[in-house]
Amino acid sequence: MPLRDLALAFVVILAWGMNFVVIKVGLHGIPPMLLGGLRFTLAAVPAIFFVKRPAIPLRWLVAYGATISLGQFAFLFTAMAVGMPAGLASVVLQAQAFFTVALGALLLHERFHAHNAVGLVVAACGLALIGEQGGTGMTLMGFILTLCAALMWGLGNIATKKAGKADMLGLVVWGSLIPPIPFFALSWWLEGPDRIHGALASIDGSSVFAVLYLSFIATLVGYGLWAWLMSRHPAAQVAPFSLLIPVIGLAAAAALLGEIPSVPQIGGALLVMAGLLINTFGGRLRTRADRPA
Repeated sequence: MPLRDLALAFVVILAWGMNFVVIKVGLHGIPPMLLGGLRFTLAAVPAIFFVKRPAIPLRWLVAYGATISLGQFAFLFTAMAVGMPAGLASVVLQAQAFFTVALGALLLHERFHAHNAVGLVVAACGLALIGEQGGTGMTLMGFILTLCAALMWGLGNIATKKAGKADMLGLVVWGSLIPPIPFFALSWWLEGPDRIHGALASIDGSSVFAVLYLSFIATLVGYGLWAWLMSRHPAAQVAPFSLLIPVIGLAAAAALLGEIPSVPQIGGALLVMAGLLINTFGGRLRTRADRPA
């Protein structure tokens, strides 16, 4: 991969890793459902006037927007609002990789390999260790809701596979049209008009920055560059960079928010990362080991 493309890959990972700290900042002034509605409204408009709609059936576009955009972030924003630390959220959310593998085997009849099972067991032990530490800077409800967000991401990955080959940036932009109305309806129902009015009337610079960052940097720039990299290089070269997201997330949360995980939580995070590495690279290592010398 050329040095320029390598630098762009790190820009994306940095943007997505910092995303969790920015969400936490945004939630200080804006309730979670309202934050979701604002994020995806700005991600969709005016971008839909400049980005072509992906050539996929409408049902899969709706399924993508309802899972990866609406479901994932409704759960994630709520989780972080009720006590899920930003750094640990970046780790636990990576359970999506294992939900995707399991759902692929269940719904698409894809093969579930031995290295997938080993990676899942290792990561599950790490998640159990993190979850058991509820009360040490993290609530159990926040942990469970983050796992729900990871499940929705996994379901969105299945919807993307069922949709077939599609322009990723177009899918993100047009999929962003799905969540705003449900998010605003949930905000009206769960957060109430008084809280919505208060948040908008007293919105400050940090909240505006958070909304703009989540809409443009994390969503449009991040996915746009990622799609460009995936179009130029094999997925096997690009996808492993996503393993750095929890590293950036943990480091940024510690440096900017003062979130220092407990020793067991750090151990759990390392186990999750080990499970992700096994899941990502285990197949290649097994193939090399099976080759005749």
